[in-house]
Amino acid sequence: MDMRSREQYLDNVRQEYRQASRKQKTKLLSEARKRTGLNRKVLIRKLAHPSPAKPAGKRRRRGASYGPEVVTTLVKVWELFDYPCGQRMVPAIRAELGRLRKSKQIRCRQEVAEKLERISPKTVDRLLAREKQVRNLRRNRNPSAHPLLYQKIPVKVAAEWDTRQVGNLQVDYVEHCGRSTGGEYVHTLSVVDIASSWWEGEAISSRSQQATKEGMEAIRKRVPFRILEIHPDNDSGLVNDLLWAYCKSAGIKMSRSRPYKKNDNAWVEQRNWTHVRKVVGYQRLDTTGELRTLRELYEQLRLYKNFFQPTMKLQSKRRVGGKLQRQYDQPQTPYQRLLESHQLSVKAKRDLRKQYESLSVAGLRRSIQQLQRSLFELGEAKAPSVIPPRHRMPQMAIGAAARRKEMWKRAAGQ
Repeated sequence: MDMRSREQYLDNVRQEYRQASRKQKTKLLSEARKRTGLNRKVLIRKLAHPSPAKPAGKRRRRGASYGPEVVTTLVKVWELFDYPCGQRMVPAIRAELGRLRKSKQIRCRQEVAEKLERISPKTVDRLLAREKQVRNLRRNRNPSAHPLLYQKIPVKVAAEWDTRQVGNLQVDYVEHCGRSTGGEYVHTLSVVDIASSWWEGEAISSRSQQATKEGMEAIRKRVPFRILEIHPDNDSGLVNDLLWAYCKSAGIKMSRSRPYKKNDNAWVEQRNWTHVRKVVGYQRLDTTGELRTLRELYEQLRLYKNFFQPTMKLQSKRRVGGKLQRQYDQPQTPYQRLLESHQLSVKAKRDLRKQYESLSVAGLRRSIQQLQRSLFELGEAKAPSVIPPRHRMPQMAIGAAARRKEMWKRAAGQ
């Protein structure tokens, strides 16, 4: 019998015990001792006196620590950082809130700023729960090369990567074909560094070998570190003789994923959703204007994601019963991870710090939103294009079937 059940039992016996005779009290004490396991003297003291009086009225509740002004400011900062979770939001607030107030992008009292700087990730998620529900923010969850070339390029799985070595890149395509893969359309060459989570995106006009090589060269010139190895999947647009020769001439190693194993490219697959699909969407991009606008968008987006968006890296995981518990490191931006890696030159670190001081998260956010609107308007303004051959095939098949059916009718009538 636990303590709560024991007290309830003694409350029921107390009134009967106080009104009972001496002989009846002896029986009640024996029964209570057998049920509760308490000493007779303890039971006599408990039953002979009335139960402690409970406080009248409702229990006084503690006032809210974070009022409406704090929540309003938190929502504004949350919007600037593209709606991250609490664990990623807290480091961003502590690193950038002072700069945002100094540049007057965020206006709030000193008391509100102090509360936001000591807020916890769970409190952030709790305060933003209603806002997430109102905004309905939900995540939605889709070889032609020569076999001798595939034999030259080694297969590497996720467990084989050194996640502390800067310069190992995973590469993938993101297609902007809309509802049809017919014809030519824009592709995004998405690249992420495994150690620092530094992301680069390059819009290319097609998935040709030459366009891919030029895209990789543009990315190579932008990244603030030396590329040691690239790791695509088995796509023939990436695993080809031209890119293989380019990597050999540049002193870059090359490996590939196992066929039909997307988890081997898990780091870049995550960015394909968070950095490309969530920003660009699924519309078809196939004009020169859209290609140019998408490149301008990625120039702003790479700065926004790499300098102001904290990321979390999995440290360990263990199974407890039926659940898998994951342990993550302290959220940091890719810029902070590069500075702490001690693998960059003094000049590269100085250039990164100078570039960071020249940036404004609010200005980048506005530029990205403006370019997103421009990209959408370009898609809306396009005239309805000719139906691609893939979409015409079912109609042609239906027409052929109708002609055969008419032929059979005529033959039957004869």
